Amino acid sequence: WRRRRSRPPRPPAASARSRTGHPKPLRRNPRVPTPKSTSGKKKEKHKHTTHKEKKPRPTGPPAKKPDEPDQVAAGDGAAGGGVLLSAAMPPAWQLEFLIRSFERAVKMRLSRLELDSYSEGCVVPLAEGRDQDVDHVKGAFGASWKEELCEGQVVEGEIGVGSPALLVISLAALRSLELLRGLKMFTKECRPVKLFAKHLKVEEQVAMLNARVNIACGTPSRIKKLIDIEALSLSRLKLVVLDMQKDAKSFNLFTLPQVSNEFWDLYKGYLDPKVREGNMRICFYGAVSERDITKALPPAE
Repeated sequence: WRRRRSRPPRPPAASARSRTGHPKPLRRNPRVPTPKSTSGKKKEKHKHTTHKEKKPRPTGPPAKKPDEPDQVAAGDGAAGGGVLLSAAMPPAWQLEFLIRSFERAVKMRLSRLELDSYSEGCVVPLAEGRDQDVDHVKGAFGASWKEELCEGQVVEGEIGVGSPALLVISLAALRSLELLRGLKMFTKECRPVKLFAKHLKVEEQVAMLNARVNIACGTPSRIKKLIDIEALSLSRLKLVVLDMQKDAKSFNLFTLPQVSNEFWDLYKGYLDPKVREGNMRICFYGAVSERDITKALPPAE
């Protein structure tokens, strides 16, 4: 007889079952994701959307907007409220604006005797709506505008070299080029002179001024420097155009910190005496903001 090998005893059934007889739940590994059951139906959530009621469109003619100040001349209805066209301002207002701005810049008040030396004839009157690039220049020189601005020959004893009849002052070199493009009809025979520091040396400008010059355009700093070294003469100067166009930061020739100081130094030293004598006139070009005007002009009594 062969002996039967004894089998190892089975583990007690109570280890796999609870005392009540039900199997214990298996412990799942938290790293293993639990499979989703596909037997049950998914509950669909309905989003409650509220539809806005459309307002009926008006069938009548569109309502008229209130009148706004003209903002076409300077191309910027920028900060500071509306703008006033220089052409829409009477000569008395323009002169008052110039004098008060000058007083604020030099931080002094002109005496009554000094104020009496100015007259409304110091400022060129402009008709509203006219082309300020050409027509106002012709009107300032009258019937002799061709002789003063277009001819290119030097007349000994009368018209010397480096003495323009028209001087345009702006706050930047690029702006000066834009203004010169608007005066092309006057510069076919006699080329204008660019008086700014960008890409132009003083020696080059001195060489260009060693000929007849009818029109010059530039920035205050370089213009004053060329006058100081006697390369630029103001003996024949009759009209000075002050460009009031604003830059990207809403500064103009009178408000841009560094440029305005240079301009008022130029005006005080060389331009203001000629304005008082009546030998030269001022012409504002573009638009002036109402905020700048209210700062300069005294309040109405």
